Amino acid sequence: MYELKTEASFDSAHFLTDYYGKCENLHGHRWRMVVHIAVDELQREGTMRDMVLDFGTFKRYVRALAKELDHTFLVEEGSLAPSTVAALEAEGFSLTVLPFRTTAENLARYACERLRAQGLPVSQVQVDETPNNCAVYRP
Repeated sequence: MYELKTEASFDSAHFLTDYYGKCENLHGHRWRMVVHIAVDELQREGTMRDMVLDFGTFKRYVRALAKELDHTFLVEEGSLAPSTVAALEAEGFSLTVLPFRTTAENLARYACERLRAQGLPVSQVQVDETPNNCAVYRP
């Protein structure tokens, strides 16, 4: 098995619905996303012969996803009143409404699924919420 790893970071805010503790309040993180791709065989032809994938290509995919999530408010769909969402948007805030609770675990799965949908052979995504705490998702 051959594996590559790259990472990207993004800053965003979130809160956890139905949670009883500090994280039920709006707060932000410097999220770190570490993505692994894996294949059994290296490519056999062309410019990527004897490679899993060109690192430049791999980095572009991962960094594009991080850019989408950077400096936005990650909101679980249905967690805020429609009038609150409308007011935030009217003020010019960037919101990314997601169909799941915005935990590190779910963000790792989301990143994995998004990158796999683009054709990357993702084997693992790690999302660090803090320097000492991370979640890992393996499909």
